[in-house]
Amino acid sequence: MRSVLFLALLAAPMSAQFPTPPVAKQLPVETVLHGERRVDPYAYFKDRNHPETIPYLEAENRYTDAMTAHTAQLQRQLYDEMLGRIQEDDSQVPVRRDGWYYYTRTERGKAYPIFARKRGALDAPEEVYFDQNAEAEGHAFYDLGGMEVSPDHQRLAVLVDTTGYEDFILRIKDLATGRWLPDEIVKLSWGLAWADDNRTLFYMTPDSAKRGDRVWRHVIGTPRASDVSVYQDTDVLFNVNLSRSRSGEFILISSTSFTSSEWHLIPTARPTEAPRVVAPRRAGVEYEVEPGEGVLYITTNEDAPNFRVMTAPLRDPSRRNWTDWLAPRADVFVEGVMPFKHHVVVSERRDGLRRLRISGLEGRRESHEVTFPEAAYGVFPGSNPQYDARTLRFTYSSLVTPNTVVDYEMDRRTRTELKRDAVLGGYDPARYEVERLYALARDGVTRIPISLVHRKGVARDGKAPLLLYAYGSYGSTTEPTFSSQRFSLVDRGFTYAIAHVRGGQEMGRPWYDDGKMLHKMNTFTDFIDVADHLVRERYTSPDRLAANGGSAGGLLMGVIANQRPELFKVIVADVPFVDVINTMLDASIPLTAQEWEQWGNPAKPEEYRYLMRYSPYDNVRPQAYPRMLVTSGLNDSRVGYFEPTKWVARLRATKTDSHPLLLKMHMGAGHGGSSGRYERLREQAFRYAFIVDQVSQGLIQ
Repeated sequence: MRSVLFLALLAAPMSAQFPTPPVAKQLPVETVLHGERRVDPYAYFKDRNHPETIPYLEAENRYTDAMTAHTAQLQRQLYDEMLGRIQEDDSQVPVRRDGWYYYTRTERGKAYPIFARKRGALDAPEEVYFDQNAEAEGHAFYDLGGMEVSPDHQRLAVLVDTTGYEDFILRIKDLATGRWLPDEIVKLSWGLAWADDNRTLFYMTPDSAKRGDRVWRHVIGTPRASDVSVYQDTDVLFNVNLSRSRSGEFILISSTSFTSSEWHLIPTARPTEAPRVVAPRRAGVEYEVEPGEGVLYITTNEDAPNFRVMTAPLRDPSRRNWTDWLAPRADVFVEGVMPFKHHVVVSERRDGLRRLRISGLEGRRESHEVTFPEAAYGVFPGSNPQYDARTLRFTYSSLVTPNTVVDYEMDRRTRTELKRDAVLGGYDPARYEVERLYALARDGVTRIPISLVHRKGVARDGKAPLLLYAYGSYGSTTEPTFSSQRFSLVDRGFTYAIAHVRGGQEMGRPWYDDGKMLHKMNTFTDFIDVADHLVRERYTSPDRLAANGGSAGGLLMGVIANQRPELFKVIVADVPFVDVINTMLDASIPLTAQEWEQWGNPAKPEEYRYLMRYSPYDNVRPQAYPRMLVTSGLNDSRVGYFEPTKWVARLRATKTDSHPLLLKMHMGAGHGGSSGRYERLREQAFRYAFIVDQVSQGLIQ
């Protein structure tokens, strides 16, 4: 069967009257590094105050609006479809913490969640303790970087971002009176943790490059000037993090690079004590800690490429007292450990899928594995704040199964489904098919997993459109989970596919190591090999194949556009990291220095030469490129707006085709786009309209 739905719902072809694209002024800056001369004609875009910058971005947005005006009806249709599948008035399953039940809910027409709780029982009166809609009034952007209720449940601390630049403001609310306290601290990083006295709060500040580097202790009612710096890491390769342990006994301070770790503990009952180091950092040794019953559980890669779990007594958790609790296994990657008072839950990954191993701490202390029914899925343990609980809460979903909240009774090994997200609009999972495939990499040995979903009955004749997504960096795993938005493509005959390329950790820690530093090229060639496999197996064809990735996945989009432009008809690159050499040479840019252990440092000749092999901005050349949409945000602190701006300008000045090349710059948001749920849906509808419209162009109907 041909893709009847796709052909029937093609967007109208674009008018032959194309608007004229903006032309960026070239102001060449020449540099010489390792004997090589490089010329950057658009370096000035890094300065948002340069007289050319904002007018050019505004011109790009006008051009994008004009080039997509003919899709306005399709955008509205897609938006209405996606919104129509969502239960707008909804409530999450309450989570018990001490004598309270905490949850969020949403209301029709309101962009943000409402945070509420009930005391003692689920049928008790509701108390709204934070209405993000009310707090966001007057702000075009309003996001939360953290939210912590004090141990006595009487105070709320929040980190607020009103620009998208992730410069957080700390605000503290008295939940008994409903009043905001005068304690307000600005320009903070992620991380909040309460001490047991309910008046001492730990927070973090960043350095000039927005690296979280210092932990502070604040006492409610005292001025910021009297706050005490309790920990600072001046090593630019390390990022500091802060949290309160699930057991409630300790403030946890971690300082981690991409290759080593160091953790410190502060008793929550004695918050003025100096942090106590667990084990000093050592090159190549990573570890994480979580306190349990009398012991510290330590997940580490020491002599264990796929990690192991060790324990140490809390009274002296130094390295000499570590002993094996769960020995390393070559075929199982240990992701983390969650101790309870009576059980320990280990998150593991085998054959590319997450498993949950549960061990009892009483009686026979047997271990068992929680199993799941589908061939490809995602499972995510919740925060489970009740440390003495005997029930584990997790969320399960697949490409066709909506998010399902489950309580698993760890002693009886029984599960109770508490809620499955409603998908409105007549969604029926029986109409769709999920497949788990493997593509052979060009080395002839490595098997790359692919998860995909399409309507049942779609013919394997190469005529179905397909959207291929990947991320593939930082060891971040892309789980094959549910999104109701995708079905606006799938119901138009598209196949949606995820390429689980190297650089993630789907297949264990070596999968990540083989996709970073001087092995990074594997990420890009894996994606291309997956695309070739899908074409060869006639799931699609190059004139119907679209690709999408964001941030580091946007780097992937930039590389494939240069290396195999004929393989893809459409590429959508969201907030793409594409100016690799220039960014990695500038340690003042957020994230740069610490990521020398992720990508490489171009100041080193060997690493420079490797980075130059794939840096998208440096490898633009005269050739035909796919139809491309590039998105960004002016306030993006992770991938500067100037990277995609420079890339688009160079592409437009160099490429030999007349295919659309669009830059959509959000002038009031950052890395994640808009903060409200309705605006995010509109942004997704815009992306999907571009994909449907451009894939359809030139096809014989």
